[in-house]
Amino acid sequence: MAASFRPRILAMQFLAAIAFISGIIRSSADDPPLTLDYYASSCPTVLEIIREEMGREVLSDQRNAALVLRLHFHDCFVQGCDGSVLLDDTVTLRGEKTASPNINSLKGFEIIDRIKSKVESACPELDAVLLVGGPYWDVPVGRKDSRSASYDLANTNIPTPNQGLISIIYKFFYLGLSVTDTCTCKPLGAHTIGVARCENFRTRIYGDYELTSGGSPLSEVHLSQLKSTCPAAGGGDNNIAPLDYETPYTFDNSYYHLLLNGEGLLNSDQELYSSLLALQTRKLVEQYALDPAAFFQQFSISMIKMGNLTNPDSFVDGEVRKSCRFINA
Repeated sequence: MAASFRPRILAMQFLAAIAFISGIIRSSADDPPLTLDYYASSCPTVLEIIREEMGREVLSDQRNAALVLRLHFHDCFVQGCDGSVLLDDTVTLRGEKTASPNINSLKGFEIIDRIKSKVESACPELDAVLLVGGPYWDVPVGRKDSRSASYDLANTNIPTPNQGLISIIYKFFYLGLSVTDTCTCKPLGAHTIGVARCENFRTRIYGDYELTSGGSPLSEVHLSQLKSTCPAAGGGDNNIAPLDYETPYTFDNSYYHLLLNGEGLLNSDQELYSSLLALQTRKLVEQYALDPAAFFQQFSISMIKMGNLTNPDSFVDGEVRKSCRFINA
C-alpha cells in the first residue's frame, strides 16, 4: 500500500481512465445490483481492453488523463453519471457540450470514442463505466446510458472557476456530496493534473493572487509568467497554464501545497483555503498537504460516492448506446 502513495502514482499510465460507455445505478431491489465482476462472463477482457487503450492515450499525451477525468466530473454533475455529456446535438436533442461550463473546457471525446470502438469490437453492445485512477479505486459496473441530456442543468449545476466558497459547497450539497467531498474531489483534488484556460484564471491573477501568495519572490516569478500567458486587456482566452505548475503531470498532493502558499490558479480552488468562511475546508487543505495518504484514501471514497450519482429517468428508459455520441435509433 505504501507504494501507492509515492509521489509519482503511475500517472503516466492509468491516472484517470474513465470510459463513459454507459452510466446509471439500479432503480429498485428488482434491478440487478452493480458489481465488480459484472462482466466476468459476458466480457471478461473488458477491463484489460480499457486499461490498455487508456494507457496508450496517456502515453501519447500526458494531458489525456486530466481530460477524461474532467469529462467524468462534468457528466456526474448533470443528471448523475449517465453519459449524457457525450451526446452530440441533434434535431431533437440539445446536448450539454455547448453549455457555458463545457463548450471551451471539455475535450477528450475522441478518446472515449476510440475506447468504445475497441470494447464494441470485442463485446458488442456492452455497457460499462470504468475508472482506474492514481490512488486506484474499484468501481461497480453494469449501467445504462441516458437517452437525454440537459443543457440547462449543465449551465447551473457545474461549479465554475470564479465562484465563491458558499456557492461551490451548495452545488455539492445539492447532489448529496459533503464539504469533505468538495475539498477532495473537485475542484481541488482533481486539479493536481490538467490545465486551465486564460479565460478561467484571468480574474484570479489580476485580482487577489498577489495578496493571497504574499508576494514572495517565487510566486512573483510565476505570476509574471501567468500574466504573460494571459494578458489583462483580453485576447489569449484559450491560452493555457497548468493547474499545478510544480508537478503538472503527476497525481499527488502538490496542489494543496500551492493553496497553502496562496498560489491556487483558480478562484474556486483558493477560496477553499483563503476564504474567511473556509473553516472546515481550510483544515482539510492543511491535512492533505501534510498527509498524501489521507488525500488518496479520501479521493477514492469521494470518487466512488460521486460516481454513484444517479439519473432517475434512465432507470425507466436507459439503453446501451452503440455510439457514445447519439442515442440508439
